[in-house]
Amino acid sequence: MRYSRIIGTGSALPEKVVTNHDLEKILDTSDTWIRERTGISERRVAADGQTTCDLAEQACKQVLERTGVDPKSIDLLVLGTTTPNLIFPSTACLLQDRLGMQECAAFDVNAACSGFIYALSVADQFVRNGTVKRALVVGAETLTRMLDWSDRSTAVLFADGAGAAIIEASDEPGVLSTHIHANGGHANLLCADVGVSEGFKQGEPRGGLKVLMTGNEVFKVAVRTLGRIVDETLEANNMDKADIDWLIPHQANLRIIQATAKKLNMPMERVIVTVHKHGNTSSASVPLALDEAISTGQVKRGENLLLEAFGGGFTWGAALIRY
Repeated sequence: MRYSRIIGTGSALPEKVVTNHDLEKILDTSDTWIRERTGISERRVAADGQTTCDLAEQACKQVLERTGVDPKSIDLLVLGTTTPNLIFPSTACLLQDRLGMQECAAFDVNAACSGFIYALSVADQFVRNGTVKRALVVGAETLTRMLDWSDRSTAVLFADGAGAAIIEASDEPGVLSTHIHANGGHANLLCADVGVSEGFKQGEPRGGLKVLMTGNEVFKVAVRTLGRIVDETLEANNMDKADIDWLIPHQANLRIIQATAKKLNMPMERVIVTVHKHGNTSSASVPLALDEAISTGQVKRGENLLLEAFGGGFTWGAALIRY
């Protein structure tokens, strides 16, 4: 049987750090309030002129250097993002050119915070069916460009960054399964209500572009939905909860992460947590956490990893990986 297998990861974060204490100066909030409700202490913010493609390029160059892979040997580039450089061409096309890749397929996937899981699922299918031997999968965001910094419900949460992984065909199990879903019925709970076709708002900064979120409702649906995707993934692979060595979740909120770990009966020592220092980097969140887990040596070859994410759409997904 043909599998896709992760051979390396990379990541990139902006240099600028914004702490909770920094936000206390501009918002009606406090370090304690933010940490108790989200688990976040600080987040990274892209510099003026630093784009999603810039961060993606840094993450990709890191994984290419670590693995020694020639970018021209990559057959597919899939980039998860909800903050592309331009409406078109896709950020994936811009990235392909910067990396000196061949004329392989390159496209963006917009599934909000589930973007990397969606991108990985797509790339995995191409490898499994024999169309592609090697793929570059990326999650990258400059989400702070969409924030209303006077809105404490969102300004304290979101941040910028990028993560990347290279997968290639293998006879040995790697990506065991991926599972992706969506429910547009909840679109109004987490969204941006302006755009090219809907139009922008006259007289407002950036045409009124900003993240809108009904936090309590998003939390409830996320916890419920991630519990279901855990069950679905385990059942699809005939595995028990005890077979999972590491949970690598979307870093949106520490309480959601803890609820998912509880569902797995997994101690927090076996959960990769970066939300305290990265904030919610949307589609970059999972690959950033994955790269930290691998690069620090926490995750070992042969261990079973459960990656999961939930985002605006609503979208959600999971990937079970034998690293």
